[in-house]
Amino acid sequence: MRPRWLAMLALCLIVAGVFAWLGQWQLGRALDTVPVDSGQTERVVPLTDVVEPGEYLNAPLVGQKATTDGHFVADDFLIVSRRMNGDAEGFWVTGQFRVDAAAPTSLAVALGWAPTRQQAQDAAAALNAEAGQATSVTGRVVSDEGPQVPPRDDPLAMTTMSPAALLSRWHDIAGLDMYRPYLISDAAPDGLVTIAAPAPEGQSGLNWLNLFYAAEWAVFAGFAFYLWYRLARDAWEKEVEELEENSPG
Repeated sequence: MRPRWLAMLALCLIVAGVFAWLGQWQLGRALDTVPVDSGQTERVVPLTDVVEPGEYLNAPLVGQKATTDGHFVADDFLIVSRRMNGDAEGFWVTGQFRVDAAAPTSLAVALGWAPTRQQAQDAAAALNAEAGQATSVTGRVVSDEGPQVPPRDDPLAMTTMSPAALLSRWHDIAGLDMYRPYLISDAAPDGLVTIAAPAPEGQSGLNWLNLFYAAEWAVFAGFAFYLWYRLARDAWEKEVEELEENSPG
């Protein structure tokens, strides 16, 4: 009940209140009360209606079909290995698609699948010869898989579709804006097989990542009170010990 500890308790109340507000905000984002329309992902919409450069893809929009205009950049058709197409393992040919925008902006595109590396390399070489022509791409927008350590026997290989990893190998990237997700093309160029990209299963609209953050803020709010309790108790126990030591007899 001393002023010092009452003041610290008031501070803990303020901190816990802020944490509680943040938790409520995250919970509001996690619980999307508007259900995802059946077949929404199959309606082709402009890419800018799905996600903006540099932003993460919202869960209800994973697999959304989108389209955008621009051109492919020469010499940036790279191969990603260990890609499944049905039951067969093979290779993806990917490209840097420079979208038509006010500022230089690029989108990673998975163009097609090949059963062997040689076929993928041949297709990439043919695409390099045609790069630079105005065109459009249409396909499913998918979240970044994240980079992965390459196998020891092939240190330059890429085994996940990571726009960040592709960006590190692209040309002409000074001042470049980048889409975090990538696009799986609906149509494969000559020499490649169309990548199997079925429609995503029905989604509830619940964002589990935001739900986890909401729970995390609740834990932080509780910890603020626990911290005050431990500090006050330690101070009280120390004073009791001093009184016992100084008491006569």
